[in-house]
Amino acid sequence: MNYSTLKKSVALSLVSLMAVGAVKAQTATTPTAKVFGGSGQYNTWSLGVNVGATSPMLASGGSSDFNGNVVNLGYGVSIKDQLAHSFGLQLDVRGGKVAGNSGSAPFVTDGITFNNYVSYSTTFVQGSLSGVVNVATIDYLRRKNAINFFFTGGVGLASYTPTIVGYGTNGTNGETLKWPKHVMEFVIPVGIGAKFRLTDQIALNLGYTENFIDGDNFDGVRKSYPTKDRYSYGYAGLEFTLGSKSKPSLEWVNPVAMMYDELYDEALRQEVAALKGRVTNVENAVNDLKKDSDGDGVADQFDKCPGTPAGTVVDGSGCAIVFPKIDTSLFVRKPIGGAAVAAYSNIQFEFDSSVLRTSSYPVLDASSADLRATGAGVELDGYASSEGTAAHNMALSKDRATSVKTYLVNSGVDAKKVKIKAFGETHPIADNSTEEGRVLNRRVQFKKK
Repeated sequence: MNYSTLKKSVALSLVSLMAVGAVKAQTATTPTAKVFGGSGQYNTWSLGVNVGATSPMLASGGSSDFNGNVVNLGYGVSIKDQLAHSFGLQLDVRGGKVAGNSGSAPFVTDGITFNNYVSYSTTFVQGSLSGVVNVATIDYLRRKNAINFFFTGGVGLASYTPTIVGYGTNGTNGETLKWPKHVMEFVIPVGIGAKFRLTDQIALNLGYTENFIDGDNFDGVRKSYPTKDRYSYGYAGLEFTLGSKSKPSLEWVNPVAMMYDELYDEALRQEVAALKGRVTNVENAVNDLKKDSDGDGVADQFDKCPGTPAGTVVDGSGCAIVFPKIDTSLFVRKPIGGAAVAAYSNIQFEFDSSVLRTSSYPVLDASSADLRATGAGVELDGYASSEGTAAHNMALSKDRATSVKTYLVNSGVDAKKVKIKAFGETHPIADNSTEEGRVLNRRVQFKKK
């Protein structure tokens, strides 16, 4: 049988298998998965066997070292774990023979040894791990997938032994040479296929894989080193779902149909309605716990004093807090003899000093009490007598005003309401030529706002 006849026979066989698979897919019945269940309700593991044809040529194009195509037998087994409706991991072990010849050319020349060869034959065993992605499906309006179309891609390791036939000097085929040892190279298999569901446990699998070898020795010749060799494998096989027959296969379940069933399943709808009722009861209970009729921040269920007026400060039980009134005058220093103290009187200082006199404390305490009671602001104006330079007196007057401010703030007056200004030796209130006048000029004056 020549290549053309074999090619037509394989094509007719594949078409026949597809037709049978389509008919079986429409008539097969499958168990029904429990609505709203988990992944444990499905079978996910499967075992496959396949047989097909190998070729040094690829359907995607490109040239090989030997352009004469020879079709040989290939075979394989696989085991797959379906992780989701559309994706699974598959371990493949394949073997067989790939062969080719020089075609229309008289021979092929090795790019390293420059020897000539007319054909090759390579036996191989290959193991690979691939991802299988279902990209489309046909369900024939039965809401159960009947045909899945998929892509595969992965990585593996190929072990092979090439045999090459040399080209004799007289124009005839020469010596047959076999490589002295096995070669192992990485391989990347990429493929497409279609799977037909015959029953929920058995599927017809048709596929085509292009295998890219990470080496230029698969055909025994390094014609254009370091280019890489490749081969193709078209196959048909059966895949058997492993597990209990009472469970459907995850690969054949239609997710859209499952969602439809979940929406219209009466038991599920009743369960959802009951759940909504329980949620409503919980929400009502929470609202009752949060209800605060008098707005005092304490829920009615815990409020021991309901009806508290708005703005009332309450404790944890919702009752008003009564703060005791404190007579601040008890904390104001009074001079010996009990004489009244005039708030906001001038504060006097010693020569060249910004330290407060103890005699100033009663005036400061009285001023502080009034400022805190009224919430008023005050400006503190610092002055100095005329001794020393003007710059020194300006700094001294500022320090004196700062000392008064520090005392007031420490006694409870808001610091933001106390401003200071320094005037140095300007604006005297007495004659700086006498000591009595200079004593009066060393001062801080209050200006209540």
